[in-house]
Amino acid sequence: MRVHTTTVLSLSALAVLALTGCSRGSATFSGPTSSTTVPVHPDGQSAPAPTPLSSTALAKRLLDESDLGGDYTRMPQRTAAHDDVTVIGCPALAKLGSDAAAGASLAFPRKAKSSFTYAGGSNSELTEELYSDTEDKLSRSVGRIFEAMTSCPTYQVLAGGTAVTVTTQKVLVARQLGDEQWSQLLTFTAGRRSSIVKQTAVRTGAVVVVVSGSPGLVDAHVREAVAKATVVRSTGS
Repeated sequence: MRVHTTTVLSLSALAVLALTGCSRGSATFSGPTSSTTVPVHPDGQSAPAPTPLSSTALAKRLLDESDLGGDYTRMPQRTAAHDDVTVIGCPALAKLGSDAAAGASLAFPRKAKSSFTYAGGSNSELTEELYSDTEDKLSRSVGRIFEAMTSCPTYQVLAGGTAVTVTTQKVLVARQLGDEQWSQLLTFTAGRRSSIVKQTAVRTGAVVVVVSGSPGLVDAHVREAVAKATVVRSTGS
């Protein structure tokens, strides 16, 4: 069976539910690589916590073709897969998968997403997802997901009748990028085929930016994605 490089890795289930595309993977987690800081006004008063943005406001902060260049083509949004997913050999991730499927605290209602293909060749996709909520909830939920995904060096996933082998490896993110950072490499292996997806998540205030896809494309555009997501616009939230 062909192994697809699945870059539609929503944070509600992260890569677990994305494996239904007959993909195989390994993941790495850097953990939050910088502590959260509280802005302080010149008079010594703490600044008010950022207000979560609406999905409409988030959509305006996504990268588009004008940001990425002519080699990128926007992809239509894929229909969410509903195959049963079973995790074998990693209890923490198995528990996370069931929680995500039940729509527990991992689902952020304020979100926006776009996906692109790169003309540089096959296996070249880039997906950006933006989520907004309180800083504390974003930090706890995203950290919990990434930690669960890398709690076991190797495990298996049964997705849509396909056995997927997953291995994990930590990836560092520049500390000066946002308030908190997480990153992982997902090497999906099924049969004799494998594909690698990199996923980097950055929390900046009340917004989490997730960039997934070909490792080179993620590295090339994650900083740009974070910068655009943090732009203060007059349209409000």
